[in-house]
Amino acid sequence: MTEEAGKGRVLIVDDEKSMCELLSVMLEKEGYGVDTVTDGKAALGLLKKGDYDLVLEDLKMPGMDGIELLRKIKEMDSLAVVMVMTAYSSWDTAVEAMRLGAHDYIRKPFDNVSVKELVSRAVGQSKILRSRADAKESPIEIMIGHSDAMGEVFRLVRLVSPTDTTILIKGESGAGKNLLARIIHLASLRAHHPFISVNCGGFSESLLESELFGHVQGAFTGAIADKKGLFEIADKGTFFLDQITEMSPATQVKVLRMLEDREFRSLGSTETKRIDVRFIGATNCDIEQEVERGAFREDLYYRLNVVSISMPPLRERRQDIPLLAGRFLAMYSRSMGKNVTSISRGAMEELVAFEWPGNVRELQNTIQRAVALAEGKEIGLEHLAGKMTGLGVPSQFVPIIPAEGIDLERVLGDIERRYLRQALEASSSNTAKAASLLGMSQRSMRYKLRKLGVRPARE
Repeated sequence: MTEEAGKGRVLIVDDEKSMCELLSVMLEKEGYGVDTVTDGKAALGLLKKGDYDLVLEDLKMPGMDGIELLRKIKEMDSLAVVMVMTAYSSWDTAVEAMRLGAHDYIRKPFDNVSVKELVSRAVGQSKILRSRADAKESPIEIMIGHSDAMGEVFRLVRLVSPTDTTILIKGESGAGKNLLARIIHLASLRAHHPFISVNCGGFSESLLESELFGHVQGAFTGAIADKKGLFEIADKGTFFLDQITEMSPATQVKVLRMLEDREFRSLGSTETKRIDVRFIGATNCDIEQEVERGAFREDLYYRLNVVSISMPPLRERRQDIPLLAGRFLAMYSRSMGKNVTSISRGAMEELVAFEWPGNVRELQNTIQRAVALAEGKEIGLEHLAGKMTGLGVPSQFVPIIPAEGIDLERVLGDIERRYLRQALEASSSNTAKAASLLGMSQRSMRYKLRKLGVRPARE
């Protein structure tokens, strides 16, 4: 292995020497330092002697197989990034590998370009995890994905993360925009400085401005002391503005000035402050349409939309569902102290076929619920019952159409009212939280409440 492993160190474990040689030559040409072994025992010996950014291991090996080796590696080092290779790919294998902590998996036979991309991504994310651990910070859940759409996301992240370019992330609710913003921050030169996230839809206009810019004592009723704003707290770091289309026109003007000059004044103050911040915005709306109808400033849109990254909805990356399900299965089995280790084929088929209007967040909640309900080691269809149907609607709301027909608009209105009231009750009539529960923007929530005549209890 070369000592100048500039891109990182990789350990390859495969009982086929020809495969070890192929991968070794390929990765060394890319600038990685590579060691190869042909069995799990030898791999564990090398891992005890030195650090690797990535372990690339075959699943089917004589003696200690890849699953057992993966388990032992994670016991030795919970932050180790392990990618498995298999010619016998199945949902069961994917779920088991992800449950035990695999970062990703590669199907054999593979093409060299895909392997190089997956290795590059895994090594980069390994360095992120290590840097967070060194900084005594909890490692975040790293994003995974094999689809072409996710490949484009990862390509853009790799290109823009080291820069200070302003980024606009677009995507449906629950698709992973917040996680993507955090990954960009952690892969940037600002990683050891603050990451500040603000949901613009969660505050009134006056409160949002106070949170962003801060205020001085006496600036308004209730301002009993000076308060530093989040922009100032984020100095040298990254500022993530989520649901940017929820900002009022007046706040949009002030944020635009901040983006242009990196200067601001706290509410009630005459002092101008300068900050050094990288901005990332996000929206689940059609922001171009919002600009066209005058609801969002065109100049602010162009300031934010220097680089645009679109997060694909989960229904467009179905091949990632078993991997995500395995990861969530491990997370909630551990946190609940339960020994749920697998997902039945029928349940997995239902998960893969479902449309997921709430995207990854909805899948995560579904697995959490299923783990809580499971009495044995396996999640079955019965643990998804009442949560999902082929129509994408909870089964108790799917009526049998009588011979005389139904008033569909009225029925759907009744269903929406029930959900709105349940969400308001669960959030103590906080419309921002209720909107989040229903996977919609606060503006859409307010529109639905007015349209359907539903009033929060405190109004």
